[in-house]
Amino acid sequence: MRTFPCGRCGLLQEFESLACVRCGTQQGFEWEPRTLVPDPPARCVNVERAECNWVPARAGELCFCCARTRTRPADDDAFALLTFAKAEGAKRRLFYELGELGLPIPDKLRFDLLSSRFEPVTTGHAEGLVTLDLAEAIDAHRTEVREQMAEPYRTLLGHMRHEVGHFYFEVLAVDPDRVRALFGDEREEYQAALDRHYESGPPEDWSNAFVSAYATMHPSEDWAETFAHVLHIRETLQTAAAHQVRVGTSTPRVDLDLRSLMDDWHALTYALNAINRSMGQEDLYPFVLSPRVVDKLALVDTLIAEAAAARSTSRP
Repeated sequence: MRTFPCGRCGLLQEFESLACVRCGTQQGFEWEPRTLVPDPPARCVNVERAECNWVPARAGELCFCCARTRTRPADDDAFALLTFAKAEGAKRRLFYELGELGLPIPDKLRFDLLSSRFEPVTTGHAEGLVTLDLAEAIDAHRTEVREQMAEPYRTLLGHMRHEVGHFYFEVLAVDPDRVRALFGDEREEYQAALDRHYESGPPEDWSNAFVSAYATMHPSEDWAETFAHVLHIRETLQTAAAHQVRVGTSTPRVDLDLRSLMDDWHALTYALNAINRSMGQEDLYPFVLSPRVVDKLALVDTLIAEAAAARSTSRP
């Protein structure tokens, strides 16, 4: 993520800032050119409900990001609305990165953000509709599930990156055989693969070819996990570069293909893990990227770049 200085006094702002803490100037995020502006001309209707600081096209309307939520908790469900605000915050970060990568965000991509307090909700994706259980915004719940599933990493933003990864398969895999050569055939029967995964678990040597144990379940899950990981890498490196974080003698680059960024990525994550351990915390980045996983990451990154280039040249 870029840095966002206040347009009045220059103090660095958070991506989520509504007002500068030093000079008090109101802050608003404009989708084009994806930056904070002082004294925004209008506020998103969700400014209170979802703590949204994005600027809508017209006063009294939802912003570009909030308008993509098809279903949300009712106004009288105060508890669910707290988790809804966190989910919308993660979605804004997701949309920011999709924009930075130059990916199209078709109208078809929508979100149902649902509370499972009174009835089950299954997080997933179907034909452009991402459904998210808002319980994932509750730290205790997310930690409990992460431990039950033996996952090293589980976040709200990670869920969203994974689920939209399913959506972007149809956008990016214009030559499916090119993807199947590395990931396998996404047409493989899903329910059988799901049953097999939860009955037998991942193979012992899964890390030789997969970014996560869950990715071993089915080629479509491998794709979605890998897509999400490309977004993890790209946004983290952009943030490190924007804040001039130096690892060794250099600041991470962001203008290279992903394979060329691996040295910077390994150095940065090694340092971050070392810092976390010095604070008595677990590793911030609990992943090991094998050569075959890097091949998969590089392919997804290449397809994203190709789609962004095609979209750029098609604009008037």
